Amino acid sequence: MKADLKQIQAPISFEMVEFEKKFRDFMKSKVKLLDHITNYIVRRKGKQMRPMFVFLTAGVCGGIQESTYRGAALIELLHTATLVHDDVVDDANYRRGFFSVNALWKNKIAVLVGDYLLSRGLLLSVDHGEFELLRIVSQAVREMSEGELLQIAKARKLDITEEVYYTIIRQKTASLIASCCAVGASTTDASEEVIERMKLFGEKVGMAFQIKDDLFDYGEDEIGKPLGIDIKEKKMTLPLIYALNNASWLEKKKIIYLIRNKNEDKKAVNQVIAFVKQSGGMDYATKVMNTYFEEALSLLAEFPDSTYKDSLEALVRYTIERKK
Repeated sequence: MKADLKQIQAPISFEMVEFEKKFRDFMKSKVKLLDHITNYIVRRKGKQMRPMFVFLTAGVCGGIQESTYRGAALIELLHTATLVHDDVVDDANYRRGFFSVNALWKNKIAVLVGDYLLSRGLLLSVDHGEFELLRIVSQAVREMSEGELLQIAKARKLDITEEVYYTIIRQKTASLIASCCAVGASTTDASEEVIERMKLFGEKVGMAFQIKDDLFDYGEDEIGKPLGIDIKEKKMTLPLIYALNNASWLEKKKIIYLIRNKNEDKKAVNQVIAFVKQSGGMDYATKVMNTYFEEALSLLAEFPDSTYKDSLEALVRYTIERKK
């Protein structure tokens, strides 16, 4: 039976409500414009999956503390800062179907808001002497930046191997979910070994999550991100990498030409999608995704049974079975 997010949240429903209040307080400023913008950001927050990973992991590892709230807030503040900056870099006018900060208040204000959120996160940890949490999350932000830059560099040449692809998604996506789980464990009395195991669990979940996201590009489901958006942005994802690796020299040359020169042409993009499907790229990526998924679940199985563990497993399943 598939659980929805409300059911998954059940063991931490009180904590999630408290977190919302605390998070608003953490974002407060004496500058009216800044308060107005941060309120806009908070009101449009998504599914809150990152805080859920933090709280459920803490529950599994020994219990939710006051520092768990600050750990979850630190991740949200730093991650929101990177999203605000990303929208400026990408010249994106929308975020989750709503206007982005830069679309409403222009780039200069958006960059400054991102800086403010970043500093709030840093100070939240420094003021409470929680340097280990700061180290875990700062490491993730560094890796996310490196992953994005590596992807941009490789998109120019279109020469991504499967190995490089895993490096990119490990840094770009998996590092953040890994840090959520490491932070959750770190706010309990868990040993270094348990924290590392939880971090690895989060990394496996993040790898599966990103591959699932890449599959949406090929119309695996009716909903999700727009069809072919990765191809238009010249992003080499696992289904495409596998298809190219198993294509003849001539076919490979033709597909790379289409991605490089015709990526804005809908007909050409559909041609690339059809090529990937026929080459078994989707099946291969699904198989790899399921391997990461199973590895994550086997790491989680080592922990004692609890409602937190059940919900954490349901959350992992949700990330893999989601339709968008």
